[in-house]
Amino acid sequence: MLTPTSVSAYRLMGGVGTALLAVAGCGAGALPVRDALWWTALRHADRPALVVGYAGLTLLTLAWWWAGRDLRRPGRTPDNPARARGAAVTLACWVGPLLLAPPMFSRDVYSYLAQGAMVLADLDVYRVGVAHLGGHLAAEVPQMWQQTPAPYGPVFLSLAAGVSWFTGGHLALGVLTLRLVALAGVTLLVINLPRLAQHCGVDPAAALWLGVLNPLVPLHLVAGAHNEAVMLGLLVLGLRLALADRFGAATVLVTFAALVKVPALLGLLVVGALAARRLGVGRAVVRVVGLTVVSGVTVTWASGIGYGWMDALATPVYRHSWSVSTALGRGAQRLAETLDLDLGAAPMRAGVLLGLLGLLAVAVVAWHQRRRLGPPYAVGLVLLAVALLGPATRPWYALWGLVLLAAAAPHGWPRQAAALAAMVLAFAVLPSGFGPDLGQAVLAAAGVLVGLAAVGVLWLLTRSAPLALAGRR
Repeated sequence: MLTPTSVSAYRLMGGVGTALLAVAGCGAGALPVRDALWWTALRHADRPALVVGYAGLTLLTLAWWWAGRDLRRPGRTPDNPARARGAAVTLACWVGPLLLAPPMFSRDVYSYLAQGAMVLADLDVYRVGVAHLGGHLAAEVPQMWQQTPAPYGPVFLSLAAGVSWFTGGHLALGVLTLRLVALAGVTLLVINLPRLAQHCGVDPAAALWLGVLNPLVPLHLVAGAHNEAVMLGLLVLGLRLALADRFGAATVLVTFAALVKVPALLGLLVVGALAARRLGVGRAVVRVVGLTVVSGVTVTWASGIGYGWMDALATPVYRHSWSVSTALGRGAQRLAETLDLDLGAAPMRAGVLLGLLGLLAVAVVAWHQRRRLGPPYAVGLVLLAVALLGPATRPWYALWGLVLLAAAAPHGWPRQAAALAAMVLAFAVLPSGFGPDLGQAVLAAAGVLVGLAAVGVLWLLTRSAPLALAGRR
């Protein structure tokens, strides 16, 4: 039976892990170019900070796995609402230390602030990059993104503009405010994911464990302040309302989610499929398409930002981006070079084409099986395929599909595979937001070993303490 002691233990372990990550971020995080408050306190201790950070990441990941084992422990049947509330408390313990830490695992939050400032300055974010803004905010954006337009919709860019106005361009305050915006999105997930799971016949606490407590959420949605938090929060709320037959509100919310990031547009397939069961195909199509167009046009007009985001959707597809498809292209290109063949960009294009064909195959199969799988599960699989097989993949992209799988996938190997993928992806990117070189990989591995050793010592101490007390008796 799950005891308060065990719950407190994994909450404490995860909290210590994220506290170590927050400290390590001051030396190994996505630090600003210029000194900013406490953020750069360990800038010149980046190597030991990397060891500490990966030790903390290991503690967080093991605490999450431990929490999952307790959820699945046989013979334990507390009421689901209490378990869901307990998962929310656990998440708060884990994300708290990260709120005041430097940005970590990505520099995208600096891009958000710069693009928000561009909107305020009446610069067209869909035609020019942050280099046209100049100043200290643009200086924080990596060079490879200086000239690229924003790929985000007017809902998110309006939020970013509001943050830039509120913070007056102050870097640290801007990061904190965007984190609070992301935390609002995560809160929507915590509230609505259990209800969506109940509609899909999945244990709400298990859905929270896989969809919200997994390490990608505190690392990337909170520490990285990614706008996926807002997108997913609105998407899950919309799908939950669709399952409750509130199709109008669901359509509007999913459209808003897509106007944060466009992959959420696939959620309209769920709304449409559910509406078709109740209203018939014709009425469902008219209602969903009509409300999508009206809400999209209204928001775009009200924001004053325009429709250029549709032309800027290829922004994340950069020649140095990585995904399964681009990895195939690079492999083919190197093979051609070994054989002294000059094929130009053809191998890379072929790899991307293979990835898109694989994505199309997944989409066709998943949608064909939607009656057996259920629309949320089918769309979750498609979103996961988009994240992995598209031309660009980031660890946090996996959350697009992972959140829906958490709410709708049946117990068994699909959930186990999703959990394993989340655990692996948590270690994929350095706190600086870049991939490791050999030296950094060695330091990261040393940090993992330190974390494992610490957990092993604690386990031995907790096992030996009851035996020692029994011997004294």
